Amino acid sequence: MVGDKSWSSRMFALINGGLLGLFALATVLPFIHVFGSSFATAGEIAAKRFLLIPTTFTFDAYRYIFSTNTIMKAMGVSVFVTVLGTFWSMLISVMTAYGLSRKDIIGRQVIMFLFVFTMLFSGGMIPTFLVVKETGLLDSYLSLIVPVTINVFNMIILKTFFQGLPDGLEESAKIDGCNDWGILFRIVIPCSMPAIATISLFYAVTYWNTYMHAIMYLSDAAKWPVQVLLRQIVILAGGMNFDNSVYTDVPPPAQSVKMAVIVVATMPILLLYPFLQKHFTKGALLGSVKA
Repeated sequence: MVGDKSWSSRMFALINGGLLGLFALATVLPFIHVFGSSFATAGEIAAKRFLLIPTTFTFDAYRYIFSTNTIMKAMGVSVFVTVLGTFWSMLISVMTAYGLSRKDIIGRQVIMFLFVFTMLFSGGMIPTFLVVKETGLLDSYLSLIVPVTINVFNMIILKTFFQGLPDGLEESAKIDGCNDWGILFRIVIPCSMPAIATISLFYAVTYWNTYMHAIMYLSDAAKWPVQVLLRQIVILAGGMNFDNSVYTDVPPPAQSVKMAVIVVATMPILLLYPFLQKHFTKGALLGSVKA
């Protein structure tokens, strides 16, 4: 029986590892294709429908998209919106979650119900647009931040995490003369860094991928984030308004330009993830243990 169990366990591990490897390969291959195509020559792109590693590397596509400050300006907008939006959303989410995690707050069940209600029902696109318009946020960067300040699901994860902290921490802090603000910023937040890092990554990815709100609320093309610019490049088959006095060579193929812009638009988040990886799984799991 022991031998059979050991053999079945090995078979399960082998099959499980093989399936997970196939899923991982299916996930990674598109990234390799995009990255490799951005360095490929026009002839190789025309000859191969699915390219992974080009035989000849060229930086023409990157020189082309960086020949003006169009990409860098859009990247700057995305970075600004992501940093400011993530900080603002985390500040509001943490304070809301901490308040709702306190059992001595009067009416917290009703307030929690109102938050959960918004997860199921919303005013819709047109009422939201009218609210943004009447508050004077149209064509401003705040229109990409204020309407999506808090994600209720993220707030619930933080609330559940805060509720799992030992009550003795707050009691000890109160004995030492710490007020509610001190307890939050000196005790609760330092003890909740795994969950906070995880939710920060969620918010950062959301703000970095801002697309629909930018299309709806920003009419000035100079304020577009990189995701909207990427859409324009894909629709125009790689074309952008470049200054010919800056880039005088033959333009690279449209496919290479598209792939290069995708790489540039994706790389910041890919570089950010390794720094938060050690907190990611722990924070996501601990915040979902209790209901």
